[in-house]
Amino acid sequence: MKTKSLYTIGHGSRKTEDFLSTLKQFSIDFLIDVRSKPYSKFNPQYNQLELKTILENNGIRYVFMGDSIGGRPKDPTCYDEEGKVNYDKVKEKEFFLKGIDRLKLAYEKGVKAIIMCSESKPCECHRSKLIGRVLESQHINLQHIDEKGKVKDQAIVIRELNKGFSDTDLFGSSANTRSRKAYL
Repeated sequence: MKTKSLYTIGHGSRKTEDFLSTLKQFSIDFLIDVRSKPYSKFNPQYNQLELKTILENNGIRYVFMGDSIGGRPKDPTCYDEEGKVNYDKVKEKEFFLKGIDRLKLAYEKGVKAIIMCSESKPCECHRSKLIGRVLESQHINLQHIDEKGKVKDQAIVIRELNKGFSDTDLFGSSANTRSRKAYL
């Protein structure tokens, strides 16, 4: 029996043909755009309208969810005093939780969906740092397609992000990543 998965990908500077080929390789039916602002200055083929048209012409449905699970929420209480997004605050917001519930439903139904943002490296994107961590905590299998087209699970991406360390210690407890960074 094949394990259910949700996938993620960053468009980066991929050629449209390569991007579509990757989606077809994984039999993707739905692309979930989680960019807070679904536009690309340097790759206009990934602007919302253009992307939606390209996908629909290739039998893939486009779903925008950047307003609920995007990396730059409109809610000012999601930011610290320096203007940086605080993912711990975002994870508690009703809009975010509703977005996660939609992803969970897609997963439970076995929908072939991919979560897309702009960053091609998953360890540099909120799709692993925020969305991936929340989904992993709910036992949802998330597979990231990296900038080279390789598939990496959430645990591998987090180890890359943490420079080789896991998010948990030997006893399965959450490790304090802030104190760990002091030693790196």
